[in-house]
Amino acid sequence: MGNVYVNAKKDLTTTDVTTLYTCAALTTGIVKSILVSEDSGNADTITVTITNGSSVFSLFHVKAVGASGTVELLTAPLIVGAGEIVKVTAATANRLHVVASILEVT
Repeated sequence: MGNVYVNAKKDLTTTDVTTLYTCAALTTGIVKSILVSEDSGNADTITVTITNGSSVFSLFHVKAVGASGTVELLTAPLIVGAGEIVKVTAATANRLHVVASILEVT
């Protein structure tokens, strides 16, 4: 099939661990950008992990996002293998939006 650009978007309305992106079988996801926007006027934090099977790896642990600000989390592409899952967790509900830009290679 080739290369397909996609994005993954979440409004973090809870403090639950939330799946942002799951890489499909026979696919490699190249995450080019993860933007986090705070929309309530209050500073907050986000935690980002990648899960491979039962193993969980921390990418950003309690990363600060300023009041009414936007933060680009990545400084280089993040490779996500088939079946791996990128998850996000907000410290406070109803404050953060997350958008990831991803190139899927099959």
